[in-house]
Amino acid sequence: MDGGYGSVTIVHDARSPEDVFQDFCGRRSGIVKALTIEVEKFYKQCDPEKENLCLYGLPNGTWAVTLPADEVPPELPEPALGINFARDGMQEKDWLSLIAVHSDSWLLSVAFYFGARFGFDKKARERLFMMTSSLPTVFEVVSGGVNTQSKTANGSSKNKSGSKPPKRPNSDSKPQKQVQANYEEENGGRGNGGDEDQAETICGACGEAYANGEFWICCDICETWFHGKCVRITPAKAEHIKHYKCPGCSNKRTRE
Repeated sequence: MDGGYGSVTIVHDARSPEDVFQDFCGRRSGIVKALTIEVEKFYKQCDPEKENLCLYGLPNGTWAVTLPADEVPPELPEPALGINFARDGMQEKDWLSLIAVHSDSWLLSVAFYFGARFGFDKKARERLFMMTSSLPTVFEVVSGGVNTQSKTANGSSKNKSGSKPPKRPNSDSKPQKQVQANYEEENGGRGNGGDEDQAETICGACGEAYANGEFWICCDICETWFHGKCVRITPAKAEHIKHYKCPGCSNKRTRE
């Protein structure tokens, strides 16, 4: 599988559901970046005065806004055409959500295109479907429909006896930005692992789930958790941040 926009090169040893899922994850990660932490750059590239533009997620985790493939029919399914035309005619949140929905459809179509091309049988298709369904959709990440903090079944935040850090620490707790890293240090990197009523903590940038030992940071505006690496914040840098504002909130502008 290639790193281009609309073409594909068949790699003979890349024919398993896991290979296709890896391609899916890379493309999905790129699209999530475009619609969240790099949304300002994405917005500027979607000039309504330009021709029909498409948002492509690339296997290497990057993204591109460009014209559709010239080939007819294209070697890969094409994403939604003309995403730039509606940019100034909708509320930004609604526009991004619409692109996210179309992007989810495109990601699945590309994944199962590979599945058909590689001759996946029923078991392999089911395996691919289960893997792709294990991740939040792009729409869920962009719209905030996926849990970005750990909560109990009744919606109350877990305290330090749980396997995840509290969303809002008590007055005697560490600064909010450091809760995730320091919690792991205090608990030896251990979680309880058996709390079935607790939802996964999801990064608002890449959509991936929390893993023990990772440094995370929470936006004080939208209250979304992020991998430190996804928003380029280190534990040392977080020590000097009183109120953290994520890239999405920093770049948010009111548009009529």
